[in-house]
Amino acid sequence: MTRFEKLRIRLTENLHPVLCELQDDSHAHAGHAGAASGGSHYSLKIICPQFEGLNRISRHRLVYDAIGDMMHTEIHALAISALAPSEIPT
Repeated sequence: MTRFEKLRIRLTENLHPVLCELQDDSHAHAGHAGAASGGSHYSLKIICPQFEGLNRISRHRLVYDAIGDMMHTEIHALAISALAPSEIPT
């Protein structure tokens, strides 16, 4: 299983999002210190009912809790856009 697949599975199984758009941006950071140490760079847009009524920091904490130790070992950077379903423009 790739790091990307592992990350997507953890997010999906732990948060049950309505939408989970994960993008690997590592190629744009070639030569960066974090890339040299083996950590990857990702962008995440996630829409999840659990985010209703929570501020941005609390939403990010839920994401970090979902991915567990990956943030300290396999991921160098994670740009997060976390929305509640009520915040989706119609």
